[in-house]
Amino acid sequence: MKDGAAQPLTADGPVQPRPADGGGPEDALARLTAEADQLRRALTSRTAIDQAQGMLMALTPCPAEDAWHLLVAVSQQTNTKLRDVAAALVATARGHPLPPPLSGALHQALRRARTPP
Repeated sequence: MKDGAAQPLTADGPVQPRPADGGGPEDALARLTAEADQLRRALTSRTAIDQAQGMLMALTPCPAEDAWHLLVAVSQQTNTKLRDVAAALVATARGHPLPPPLSGALHQALRRARTPP
């Protein structure tokens, strides 16, 4: 507003302009809530990935980096998100079968990993 121009008033005083990004308190709360939800999902995914990596390290046996590469290979070969591959592998410890596409890809990846160069 130009100097000397009347400012709109509310019961609490002059109206405060909102930032250009439309960022009122409601918008900030929505952004923070979405970010917190995303972080929760990331932590949950990371836990499953770490557990699946540990399972492969124990079963293969192999170092952590090799187990990571096995998970990535299965994920890429089956076009399945890494977190979903990990969750399916972890679920096998609770008696759930590994879905056939993941099972086949995992067997192939393990075979390649065990074959000497």
